[in-house]
Parts: sequence; C-alpha cells; structure tokens
Amino acid sequence: MQQVATGYGLIEGPVWDPARGLYFSDVINGGVHLLDRAGAVSLVVPKRRGIGGMALHEKGGLVVGGRDIACVSLDNGSTRTLLSLDAIPGATGFNDLTADRAGRIYVGSLAYRVFGGEAPRPGYLHVIDLDGTMRTLSDGVMLTNGLGFSPDGRRLYHSDARAPLVRAYDVKEDGSVGPWRKFASLGDDRVPDGLKVASDGSVWVADAHGGRVAVFDADGTYRHDIAVPLPMVTSLCFAGDDLRDLYIVTGSRGGPHENCGSIFHTRVDVAGLALPPARVAV
Repeated sequence: MQQVATGYGLIEGPVWDPARGLYFSDVINGGVHLLDRAGAVSLVVPKRRGIGGMALHEKGGLVVGGRDIACVSLDNGSTRTLLSLDAIPGATGFNDLTADRAGRIYVGSLAYRVFGGEAPRPGYLHVIDLDGTMRTLSDGVMLTNGLGFSPDGRRLYHSDARAPLVRAYDVKEDGSVGPWRKFASLGDDRVPDGLKVASDGSVWVADAHGGRVAVFDADGTYRHDIAVPLPMVTSLCFAGDDLRDLYIVTGSRGGPHENCGSIFHTRVDVAGLALPPARVAV
C-alpha cells in the first residue's frame, strides 16, 4: 500500500472522475482537492468545510455535502443549493451522499453538531429527485455515513456510525425504500464510516477507528480486512481504467500529528462499480 498524499486534517468524500482523477475533501481545514492522474494535487474548491460526501454531476461540477447540499461549478466556483437545512427542521448539516442510476441523490441529515460535543439525536435519510424536490425515506439514523447501491440498484447500504452498524434497504422503482434491516457490523466498539460496493456485490466499509477496510459478501458474511497504516479510516473509492485501483482516505485522529490525514493506494482483485453522476436539476 502506497501513500500518495498527506498533510490533511480529515479527508472525506473521495470520488473518481475518469477524465481528471480523484476528488477529495478536507472536512477540518476546508476545500476540495484533486489528485490528478499524474499524481499532482491541486485545490479546486477553496475554503468550504464539512464536506462529508461528493458526487459528480452530469452537467459538470461536483455535488457536495456539509451545511447544505450544493452543486459547485469547477469552472467558475459558482454554487447552486440543491437542499438547504431549512427544508428539514432540526437538521444541522449533511454527511455522505451518493447517486442512483436515475441520477437521484441519496443523503443523510445530521440532527446535532458531531464535533461540537452535543448529545446525539437521530437524523434521517433523504432523496433528492430529478426535479429538485426532496423526500424523507427513513429515520432514526444516529450518525449517518457511507451510502452505496448494489450492482442491480435494488439494495441501498447505509452506515450508521453511532448504532453502530450498516443498514440495508430494498429500493423501489420510484426511488423510495422499504424498512431497513441490519446488513453487517464491524464488531464491538467499531465504527462504520464511508463505504463502496464492488462489481461482485461485496460491500467495502471503512473502519473509522480500526485502521482497516472491512469487506463483506453480499449476504453480509465477513470476507476479509484490508489493513491501513493510519487508524482513522474514513472512506474509500474504486478508481482507474479498470476500477481496480483502490484509494483509501484517512483522518488524523490517532496519528502522529493533527494534519496527517492521508490517501493510500493499492491494487485489488475485484473491480468496483462505476458510480453514476447526479442528474438533479441545477
């Protein structure tokens, strides 16, 4: 496993753009960065903090989370809000997100300030439809985190970092979901963070305090771990022309200093799924 970038507070939201490279955010220090295909890093969205999830948009730009859900142009920096906090009473922000095949955006809302020492309160799972309207799909999510669809799009996986477990929902044709059920747990006192799904249906889950990515078969059976050199593993992303390049991102907690958040790269035997772009109206 190779360290390809370091010096960040808390890296999140990795998303692969085949044309440009790997986008990632720094939740603590702010900004969205691009690790290009030649290995150089540049700042593409300055300042904005708290971005826990991102997705490409079919019309260009990035859909980002944080204090709201917004589409940010990478050409001129202009921002269009897709979902504001005002639409969800009691919400304090949004964390990870993903898009389905139709281009709808699935995102979880937070109901307390995670880094502010507030008592946990449950948030929700929402979907933003193509016309920009929002529906709330599920509740009781104590700390919403990674989201990902099965290869056939009929199952949605969702990390709840304070439960702590990974939920699974059956997805209906209209984008709504059925009642959630437990898919997997990382073990006692282990915290599921970001996740991705591979082409064979396996689910790859970042262990926020465990220095690993845990891999589960589609039926929830534990398969194996991928060890990571830093303990705070926050998310991951399949990349490369064959989607067998695995990028794993970390935060600084438990590391040697407060800005040791890093990106690691390794090759894996199974390809990831190409993530569809968002198509929500902007």
